[in-house]
Amino acid sequence: MTKKQTKLDYGLLGLVLLLLIFGLTILYSASTVESFKNFGNSTYYIYHQLLYGGLLGLIAMLILSKVDYHVWQKILPVFLLATLALLGAVKVPGLGFGAGGAERWVHIGPIFFQPSELAKLAIIFYIASWADKRKVNDFSFGLLPSLVVIALYALLILWQPDLGTMLVLVSIAAAMLFASGISWKYFFWTVVSTLLLLYAVIKLEPYRAKRLLVFLNPQSDPQGIGYHINQALLAVGSGWLFGYGYGLSRQKHNYLPQVMNDSIFAVAAEELGFFRILILLVLFGLFALKGFSVAKNAPDTFGRMTALGITFWIIIQAVINIGAMVNLLPLTGIPLPFFSYGSTSLLVNLSAIGIMLNIARQSA
Repeated sequence: MTKKQTKLDYGLLGLVLLLLIFGLTILYSASTVESFKNFGNSTYYIYHQLLYGGLLGLIAMLILSKVDYHVWQKILPVFLLATLALLGAVKVPGLGFGAGGAERWVHIGPIFFQPSELAKLAIIFYIASWADKRKVNDFSFGLLPSLVVIALYALLILWQPDLGTMLVLVSIAAAMLFASGISWKYFFWTVVSTLLLLYAVIKLEPYRAKRLLVFLNPQSDPQGIGYHINQALLAVGSGWLFGYGYGLSRQKHNYLPQVMNDSIFAVAAEELGFFRILILLVLFGLFALKGFSVAKNAPDTFGRMTALGITFWIIIQAVINIGAMVNLLPLTGIPLPFFSYGSTSLLVNLSAIGIMLNIARQSA
């Protein structure tokens, strides 16, 4: 029996609120041009994000911070089936919605939802529950079924297609499996198999192979598939030490693709410069430390692994997004948590933080 606490972890809450405020501030600047072009005003996207992502997310965070996190382990089979059904629903005519050549949303009336965001949380709960049952080194009845479930989610997301989100999900799973204490032999062969499958996935789609070549040589196709990364590097480099100033990005004026989404870090770097963009990096670093602290002090394995999984999720996604914008990683189209436009992403991120807050409340 764990000792229940009613006091919030104000350190974690404060860090998340700072990231949220910082993210919404940057999003407003990054979205003004697109908003005016599409809707005739400069505030449409920020209002949408505030209402459907920020406000609903904060409400969900508050509610879930008071819900005993063990309930997620109890309803895990239902949660897994529901998320799998939603991932399949994106391909159902009348329910699924596509944009930019991908079908990643489910829409019911005016509500649009991206199931792959919930899929990340489902995988976190699944691996946390699996580790809690202490079958980490039983291959046939422990690890193998887990790999099958992870692969099923990954393939459904790749089917949309969404390679970037699939990579995040697989990376979260790999980090959690490593933290759970599986044997090095199993972990090694799992990683090797995953890399081989990833290589096959890249080879099957020519544009993915081209993205990899552009990563290795950004000047190989500057007006084609290399255009995005070259404009991002130009934006980041133009910011230099102190930036052009808030709201004064030049690249957001129809030069840099996906300014509100994948490229929002490049806009922030251009406007704020190196010294002020360090604040963003420090906040993510502090969040990682706080998340690991919550995991360390969790009252049981399920709580510890869930907190670790949520922390890995936010940090892995931030590293992939920022790394792509400075050409340290291939461009994969991953949003920056708390910053990029997308109400589903923000809502689910804040909901996950609510679960972490409940874990911290129950820490011994």
